[in-house]
Amino acid sequence: MDKLDAIFSPESVAILGASTTPGKVGHDIFQNILRGGYTGTLYPVNPKARSILCVKAYKSILDIPDRVDLAMIILPPERALTAVEECVKKGVKGIIIVSAGFREVGGKGIEIEDKIIEICKEAKIRVVGPNCLGVINPNAGIKLNASFSARMPEAGNVSFISQSGALCTAVLDFAKDRGFGFSKFISIGNKADVDELDLLRYYHADPDTSVIMIYMEELRRSGQEFIDEVKQITSGPNPTPVLVIKSGKTAAGASAAASHTGAIAGSEAIYNAIFDEAGIIRVDSVNELFDYANAFSLKKLPRSNKIAIVTNAGGPGIVATDMTEVSGLKLAEFQKETLETLASHLPPTANIHNPVDVIGDAAQDRYENALEAVIKDEGVYGVLVILTPQSMTNAIGTAKVIVKISKRFDKPVVCCFMGIIDVSVGVEYLQKHRIPVYRFPENAAKALGVMYKRSQWLNRQILAQFTFDHNSRRAADIIEDCLSRDITYLSELEGLELLACYGFKVLPTELATTKEEAADIAGKIGLPVVMKIVSPQIMHKSDADGVKVNLTTTDQVKEAFATIVANAEQYDPNAQIRGVLIQKMAPRGEEVILGMTRYPVFGPLVMFGLGGIYVELFKDVVFRIAPIGRNNARRMISSIKGLPMLQGFRGRPVADLDILERMITGLSDLVLENPRIKELDINPLLVHGEGQGATVADVRIILEKEEA
Repeated sequence: MDKLDAIFSPESVAILGASTTPGKVGHDIFQNILRGGYTGTLYPVNPKARSILCVKAYKSILDIPDRVDLAMIILPPERALTAVEECVKKGVKGIIIVSAGFREVGGKGIEIEDKIIEICKEAKIRVVGPNCLGVINPNAGIKLNASFSARMPEAGNVSFISQSGALCTAVLDFAKDRGFGFSKFISIGNKADVDELDLLRYYHADPDTSVIMIYMEELRRSGQEFIDEVKQITSGPNPTPVLVIKSGKTAAGASAAASHTGAIAGSEAIYNAIFDEAGIIRVDSVNELFDYANAFSLKKLPRSNKIAIVTNAGGPGIVATDMTEVSGLKLAEFQKETLETLASHLPPTANIHNPVDVIGDAAQDRYENALEAVIKDEGVYGVLVILTPQSMTNAIGTAKVIVKISKRFDKPVVCCFMGIIDVSVGVEYLQKHRIPVYRFPENAAKALGVMYKRSQWLNRQILAQFTFDHNSRRAADIIEDCLSRDITYLSELEGLELLACYGFKVLPTELATTKEEAADIAGKIGLPVVMKIVSPQIMHKSDADGVKVNLTTTDQVKEAFATIVANAEQYDPNAQIRGVLIQKMAPRGEEVILGMTRYPVFGPLVMFGLGGIYVELFKDVVFRIAPIGRNNARRMISSIKGLPMLQGFRGRPVADLDILERMITGLSDLVLENPRIKELDINPLLVHGEGQGATVADVRIILEKEEA
């Protein structure tokens, strides 16, 4: 038996802090359990009351003569600590601490919360909260509403997790309005013990749960631990879709960071990386949370993005068509037999091509014939049915036809019944039979698009991993040598050597301290060359006008040396000028950026995107948490908007995407094996044509003195 069964399916519940006063939390939660029809035994605990709502009260949980599975504690922190100690003596299996005043207020509250968790871990008791709403299980065999909410939701196949108690009550109201049911529902508050990952594991094993929804404020687990486990939930045996709405989406990035990667990355980048790697679908609103949960409740996914639309009104059909394109879907081109079938059943004024317009006077028979024809088409993998209430419209009849046909095919059918009053009976029928139905065509099309995205995740190909022969020992020596000399901002010479240890192609590069030396080096490595200022105080060389490119003569090199040094001194008179770097001019290629910034708990966050001087302006980048294998590297590359630039856009050569995959995975190895690397930019990495590799044109590496 799972220890969380005592939380969700207890045979007996004791309310410690039950109150005789209506309006108090201890009264209302007790009342909600009682009126919710709880099938187990309920015990109020209050040393000053004989009974609460006609149920005998006990002075202490220790006075209850029978076994207690779940104890709900609604007491101030210090009294809650005493109550927990009594719960341990009683042998309870689970505890929910509803009351606030713990970690969230700091000071003594943190001490008491930590003490409670220490006691419960020793006793092997799981704890939900403190500072939470409670738990709801609408299952007919349990009917437990141990929460603030006076409304018991309908039973369904979606389970919900929330950090916010206040949001829970709003979600329950929203669910009622949409005829939406839950399997399990919980508020976790401070997450002192039970957290999202515990509940994801539990819900995944729950036969009554088909979809999981989460409202998340912060994640305290190691990012990689969370990713590895949740990936098994979203795409392993018995895959379960997970939807997340994450608060704080507009949080600013680390604008004071020294690298482009550090400046662009922030908490949003971390969470998006975690969700993408784990196969979690992030939504932007509670409305979307319900829209997509509705879609996944159907338990059918389109195996391709080619869909059909059947509508009785042209305008909504056009809106849906536009939205399908935005959602990554395409209108299927019907086979000849499909067109002939449609033409035989529909009036001459109807449009038999996709989107199919059955005309405003269509009754359910016309919908039935059109839907049956398009869903049988081998080139159609999902159908969107739109109904607008008109004089001949039969909403309930059409709904019954849709349900009947949907049951016969494994292709998803998603509906949009526009309006409220005139279509309400049909909508209720569709909801009862778990057919996703929406008020507006754009919502329906977006839901179908997310279903296809989920299908892509489940059916993704898995490539064999790369094998590397990194010179890890030399790389570690370079870093150790720099730190021993109190150098935390590596020069490009040191940075290039470090990258070469991990398979990056670097250009011949040397440091010159005089213009004569610069000319000699340029002649030795071969013209044309690039020249760059080297100073620990000047991290963004272009800002100081400290870069000169395509120098083809030694006289140009000498002149550039003097200009670069003068520009640097003007940019920062206090800058320490170590010299000017002379580097072989790189062959042409598409400019991309690879980068990394390191975060506590989550570890190295690796970035890929279009590079050059505009990277912070356009921010066409994607993030993943290391380690990154070949499959994730490929998904990173395909995720950026500028991908066509690397695929031969307007006659450009197709870039060497294979080497890009190797470079991303090599960079992941570098930052994992060398935890003193705090931030890193390779910008630009010049990617040449297919089979021609990629060349590092510039690198910036920042170390930290203490190991992360």
